[in-house]
Amino acid sequence: MTELAPREKLAITGAESLSDAELLAIFLRTGSHGIPVMVLARQMLNEFGSLYRIMTANEAELSVIKGVGTAKITQLHAVAELGRRFFASQLARENVMENPQVTRHYLQSVLAHQEREVFMALFLDNQHRVLQAQKMFSGSIASVEVHPREIVREALKLNAAAVILAHNHPSGVAEPSRADRDITVKVGQACALLNIRLLDHLVIGHGEFTSFAERGWL
Repeated sequence: MTELAPREKLAITGAESLSDAELLAIFLRTGSHGIPVMVLARQMLNEFGSLYRIMTANEAELSVIKGVGTAKITQLHAVAELGRRFFASQLARENVMENPQVTRHYLQSVLAHQEREVFMALFLDNQHRVLQAQKMFSGSIASVEVHPREIVREALKLNAAAVILAHNHPSGVAEPSRADRDITVKVGQACALLNIRLLDHLVIGHGEFTSFAERGWL
């Protein structure tokens, strides 16, 4: 029996039935230089190891793959941005404490591909809906300087009742450092003085995260 092409398989059995290679092939649309699109998709997955790594790769990394030129890189970057905007639109409608997966997907989409540490804050109303998601500080590959007073100042400006902190580890490992724990305590203390609740601090790695709240550190 002839194997169905990815688009035909999707139409018959649904998107959830497709493999990672088949989904990627649909986004790539065509192969290149005599390489069938499914072969190209499998080569990319073998090289990068996952769809996540492909979607967060930069132009230099993607262009190493034979058959992946400017047009395909542009398509992949557009798909990645579409995903980020989808998660952002979900976040704006949700109670983030009732649906924490939405928050984590959003933060992964924004932070995981960053090459330097970026520190964000989600400012929430008293129903735990997001008033604003803001990149507060950026730093080096290994660290970022965080000023608690700036976070509190922004929370007051927005009349926020609660805050969720998040930052990435460019190494890809989401294990919090001693410095991460120390700054979380300082931000929590600054927020508490003004009756603003610090609900969580999420450390984002490559396809993984750590929640301070889940570890009982808040």
